[in-house]
Amino acid sequence: MTQTPNDSSRDLLSHVLVPVAHEDDARTTATSLEPYRPTEVTALHVVEKGEGVADKTPVEQSEEAAAEAYAAFRTVFPDANDHTVYARDVVEAIFEAADEVDASAIAYRSRRGNRLVQFLSGDLSLKLVTRANRPVIALPEANAD
Repeated sequence: MTQTPNDSSRDLLSHVLVPVAHEDDARTTATSLEPYRPTEVTALHVVEKGEGVADKTPVEQSEEAAAEAYAAFRTVFPDANDHTVYARDVVEAIFEAADEVDASAIAYRSRRGNRLVQFLSGDLSLKLVTRANRPVIALPEANAD
């Protein structure tokens, strides 16, 4: 689905796709999104796959991490859908998943961490907000005023 700025027939929060990395991230991200009360939510876990190289983690371990993330997300949004994808390019996988689930927007929370994590997260954030074909919502920290 491609939205345009003039597409007022659909509420921004009618179906939000929310990428989650792991259990703690899922819980924190869900808590950050909760005050906005989206109508429908799909939690997304992207399993990074190697292209011509070994995967970063075994498939079973990745699927377990996804299940834990979804369970944590559902402590805040019990009716949330889940969607797991396997891809090399995380940002492209998020966009493709948004199309697959027909999301009205993508909501994400920047990852905290050391400078390297912030650099990598910032790079992904920049790609996410500059290449998206639908609105992207950057969520504040859950305890932000």
